Amino acid sequence: MRSTVIDSRIFGSLFSTDEMRKVFSDRTWVEKFLAMEAALAKAQGELGVIPKEKADIINEYAKAELLDLDLIGEYIKSSITIVPVLKAFKKVLPGDACEYVHYGATSQDIYDSGLVLLERDAYEIILRDMKACLKSTLKLAKKYRSTPMPGRTHNVHALPITFGYKAAVWADELGRDIERLEGMYDRVFVGEMAGAVGTLASQPEKGLETQKRMCEILGLNVPTIAWHVARDSQAEFMSVLALCAGTLGRINHEIFSLQHTEILELEEPFFMGKVGSSTMPHKRNPAVLENVLALLRNVRGLTPTIVESMICENERDWGCFISEWSNISSACLYMAAALEKSKNILENLIVYEKHMERNLFAQKGLMMSECVMMHLATKLGRMTSHDIVYKACMEAYEKEIPLKDVLMQTKVVTDAFNEQEIDYMLDPHNYVGLAPVFVDRVLEKYGDK
Repeated sequence: MRSTVIDSRIFGSLFSTDEMRKVFSDRTWVEKFLAMEAALAKAQGELGVIPKEKADIINEYAKAELLDLDLIGEYIKSSITIVPVLKAFKKVLPGDACEYVHYGATSQDIYDSGLVLLERDAYEIILRDMKACLKSTLKLAKKYRSTPMPGRTHNVHALPITFGYKAAVWADELGRDIERLEGMYDRVFVGEMAGAVGTLASQPEKGLETQKRMCEILGLNVPTIAWHVARDSQAEFMSVLALCAGTLGRINHEIFSLQHTEILELEEPFFMGKVGSSTMPHKRNPAVLENVLALLRNVRGLTPTIVESMICENERDWGCFISEWSNISSACLYMAAALEKSKNILENLIVYEKHMERNLFAQKGLMMSECVMMHLATKLGRMTSHDIVYKACMEAYEKEIPLKDVLMQTKVVTDAFNEQEIDYMLDPHNYVGLAPVFVDRVLEKYGDK
């Protein structure tokens, strides 16, 4: 029985992907626990801690499909240790091989390493899709390198930019997030095999060798010391996800904002048959963008709980990492859907160049006030020019007339500049600054010249 929107047969596509659901499925959780137990047994068998033939049997039968997952769920009701998995595993192991499973380990060793293995699988999906989003933004930056549009500050027109410049800013931020994802790899994907309080007291002779070999088998880094209560790596994993969710949230929100009817410079992908409203047939709502923004808000909202879970007691505190099981998995599941939809939005984004061009002139020249001021400053001085242009702009704004009309009636301006020169100052195509140069710098940085 499905009880969450993440797993819902009806709503599931809004909240995650089949690929990520598989990563955090019951079967995969158990697979990772068994992978840890198998790696431990293999290492111990090679080192002579347990009979090698028993280790081989444990590895042969360490398959989730052989275990009764419902039975494990029943056992969990009375014990949240690894014992429920071990009891189910015992039922399929022949002979006395079960006596050598989990040799010298503690439950949290298995749970922690299992969680890290799941995170690593989720990480590969997230990193892959973040790189796809970066690729799409670089394509936009390159294509629209010199396409002028209004730049906005404080939600109102400021100065002209190019759409390529805006997309390049998106790309560079995504690039930094990818660097953060890659940079945390060695700190986060670390195995755990330390025993009851982290001292490996149960394996004083070959404990370190076992720990190292087990991590090699699993492809995880070897811990310097037990991290049973040191949850900073999990907090870092979630914090980096939150940063990625912040970047994607900003990009998607900007597209959402620029899809306003009165602006309509960008629009999420559309196809015939995509219905925006059950009652208003004309609506082309940014529904996918809204979906993505909600998912990313959820990811960011889950992160503080994991940071709070760093406050653990003494050498063991299960209350900390139980929060991780729920919130980290949920964050990855939400993130997968947000990325899948963001990839499509960025790859198939509708760009209305003609609307960008139209909006450049929406304020009848007011957006060019700095350009006018800087030209006047060459002859009249910076502060004097600011006062002149300020008064002209306020008059044009209040009367809703072109700024040129006011400037042409301002004697101090016409004494210094002719009409052709004033027209040049008021042309937004002449004042995108180094926007195309900055686009080139971003393209060069990410090897997309």
